[in-house]
Amino acid sequence: MDSTSSPSEPEPTASAGLDSAADVDSPAPLCDDRRLATDRVLPSWTEPMITQLSTSIGGPVGVHAAVGRSRHWTPLRVVFLIALAVLALGWFGKAGCIQQTTVDGQPGQSRLDWDDQRQFYGLCYSNIVAGYSENRLTPHDLAEGAAPYRTFWNTDGEKKYLEEPVVTGAFMYVVAQASRGWGSLTEAIGLPRALDVVNYFNIAAVLLALGWLIAIWATMRTRRRDPWVVALIAVSPLVLVHAFTAFEVLPVMFTALAMYAWSRDRMKLTGLFIGLGAATAFYPVLLLVAIGLLCVRERRVRDSLVVAAAAVLSWAVINIPVAAIYPSGWGAWFTAWRDAAAGPDSVYRLITQMTGWEPSAVLVTALVFALMIAVVAGVTYLAMRSPREPRLPALMFLLVAGALLIGKDWRPETSLWLVPLAVLAIPHRRVLLAWMTFDALLWVPRMALFLEPDRKWLPVEFFYIVSAARWLMVAGLCAYVVWEMAKPVLVRPAPAQHLLRSPAG
Repeated sequence: MDSTSSPSEPEPTASAGLDSAADVDSPAPLCDDRRLATDRVLPSWTEPMITQLSTSIGGPVGVHAAVGRSRHWTPLRVVFLIALAVLALGWFGKAGCIQQTTVDGQPGQSRLDWDDQRQFYGLCYSNIVAGYSENRLTPHDLAEGAAPYRTFWNTDGEKKYLEEPVVTGAFMYVVAQASRGWGSLTEAIGLPRALDVVNYFNIAAVLLALGWLIAIWATMRTRRRDPWVVALIAVSPLVLVHAFTAFEVLPVMFTALAMYAWSRDRMKLTGLFIGLGAATAFYPVLLLVAIGLLCVRERRVRDSLVVAAAAVLSWAVINIPVAAIYPSGWGAWFTAWRDAAAGPDSVYRLITQMTGWEPSAVLVTALVFALMIAVVAGVTYLAMRSPREPRLPALMFLLVAGALLIGKDWRPETSLWLVPLAVLAIPHRRVLLAWMTFDALLWVPRMALFLEPDRKWLPVEFFYIVSAARWLMVAGLCAYVVWEMAKPVLVRPAPAQHLLRSPAG
């Protein structure tokens, strides 16, 4: 306040100071952009545990704190830093399976050190490493013209092709060519050359890590008011264990991008990402169901049709050329799933262990289709009858979790599908962290299944017990989401028009 002002003259308020530079004393010129993140959710206010932890660094954020003004340590950059640290630890967890050793009787030659089942007792097994030679991705195979869906090999007298969707197969092929080129470059300039499979894994790990960061970015943009909730995705124990177990990061990335595009009302872009995701795994297709339910409830059927058309078109552009040229190789993924027996992680194997009933592969496939229809019907009824406005992450969590609960094979790495959806749908961080930790630790008894009898550290029955516990935990999370959507809505004053629709709704 000026020294010439009268004592009775009121001091300018903080909001007035933001409007007029003349009312603010500042040692330097004020920034032209003086916006504050006044609607941001502050964990040190909403989370009791974080409130207690914050006392060691000065306590919770103050009432008059200028939130959102940091130019360097933004929430996105902090979460990226946390995610990179976790991904680095995840790579070190798999590094035991890319250790090299010499070949007996062949001086100067190296091979992977998977002696004495190192990949299992070291808990470092990765489909990326294991499938390198099996899927004909070595430099020798590539030099002879090997390519996904065209190249086949005989296993026990049966033709085998790459059993992956088209985008995943293309990703594997590009990484294999990149590792081949990197190996040639290091040899040409005289650098020590690692095994080709090691180069393949490392390049794939870098690209998958980038994909996970993109998924985090898209999820944070979808949940703009509460960016710190995405930190739980970055520190998830499932990411620590399974980020580089297989290629499941790819469908997670495309699903997160599709949900972000939907939150910004970009219908065609949403459909594009759904189509790309459907070409990496089946579960992104469920986004069409969730979006369709929201659009029917909100009377926006035209938007759902635009999304569906864009999704079908993008999927067709990618898949139809491959299916037309190499129909047998293109259909190998679905054929392998259709003819496979129930996996050890599935509820059907649990029933077999408890009752001795052993259903055939055909019966299990029919049950999966029937139960999936029931899951979609149940979620549809809930979405239409819910007194609350359904949110896209909650509907997607129910659909994807339902698909895993009744699926033929719930491989440990596919639990990554649930991580972003659960964080957005369920506001209880400690409950989510407990589930993710338990699900990640399932990897220990899962690897024990493949150990030779003299090396087993856990009985087979222990795996089925913890697998049943995992099934019940995820079913409990689904029950909570259903209860949250079905409980009555308290009568509140009508919100402003621009707040009627949630960005993720």
